[in-house]
Amino acid sequence: MKRFGLALAGLLLAGVALADATLPKADIAGAKDSPLIGRFAGSFIVSQDNRDFDELKLPLGPLKAVADKSKRDTHNNMVFEPTQSKALEGKRSHIVYLLPDKVSPLQAVRNYQNDAAAKGGKTLFECKSPECGGDGTRSSDGGGGDQSLAMLLTSQDQIKDKAFTNGSCAQTGRTGEQRYAALELPKSNAYVSVLAYSLEGGTYCTALEHRTVVVVDVLELKAMEQKMVTVKAEEMAQSITTNGRVALYGLYFDSGKADVKPESKDTLAQIAKLLSTSPALKLLVVGHTDNVGEFNSNMDLSKRRADAVISVLASQYKADRKRLTPVGVSFASPIAPNTSEDGKAKNRRVELVPNN
Repeated sequence: MKRFGLALAGLLLAGVALADATLPKADIAGAKDSPLIGRFAGSFIVSQDNRDFDELKLPLGPLKAVADKSKRDTHNNMVFEPTQSKALEGKRSHIVYLLPDKVSPLQAVRNYQNDAAAKGGKTLFECKSPECGGDGTRSSDGGGGDQSLAMLLTSQDQIKDKAFTNGSCAQTGRTGEQRYAALELPKSNAYVSVLAYSLEGGTYCTALEHRTVVVVDVLELKAMEQKMVTVKAEEMAQSITTNGRVALYGLYFDSGKADVKPESKDTLAQIAKLLSTSPALKLLVVGHTDNVGEFNSNMDLSKRRADAVISVLASQYKADRKRLTPVGVSFASPIAPNTSEDGKAKNRRVELVPNN
């Protein structure tokens, strides 16, 4: 028993040693505010993650549990989705601030709303817990319960800060009051998500207890830089012969839309050449999406994109529409896991499949 007691004491001391959270006196190294939205006076950046191209599902309504109660996330939480949302893609800045003592989440969110309004922006949606839906006592951490709004915006797996640092504590601690606002900045072609909550309780990170944390996500809409090599007609034919299909990444669309973008012209020209050099070939033009959004809406989107590709081939490249059949499969046929940005990018594609 004595040996067990010493071991337990050692573990407790180790735990205390790991509790590295301290009240910051400056921003973390290399951190800076977004040029599109300011910060609450006296706050410090404790975590930041900037990405040239990312996605954000911006909640525009409260969270509700999905109809399939057996559906769980990677941490065994019941899945919640906003009743309304806006799927965004572009340059994303994820910034986590620790605010001065005695600043409430409401005060923080109101200041961000006022800053946005002063820049010609507007509030699209706002809520407070528990009306926001989901588990209003959780940040991005936790398993075996209900998802929280913080988990929807930034999952636990996306947090790269080391355990027990200020950045980790700010995003994984239990929460008290929560406030949220979704903002639009039309002049900057951007959207801002502002989630503010007070940190309450817990064994570690006690230095930050009762402080307000603000998690700010800024998404500047822009098209992804295209780095995929155009597949030549001969390569398409070879892939169809060898694999029974060819996946194309050179057909471009804005997020959530079915209009074929001008950057698609090289791939369209190669499809037209394939049809010209193989006059007996008939094709299924199959649209594929990632798993962002509902299955049925993605089914409709993928079908409309396939239709749009055929329409452009027929109208601008004189392809015989009768040889082309549009098909949409939503995210029913992934070629990579939808758990990472790289995987989702691989799943967003158009495939040509012989229909002879």
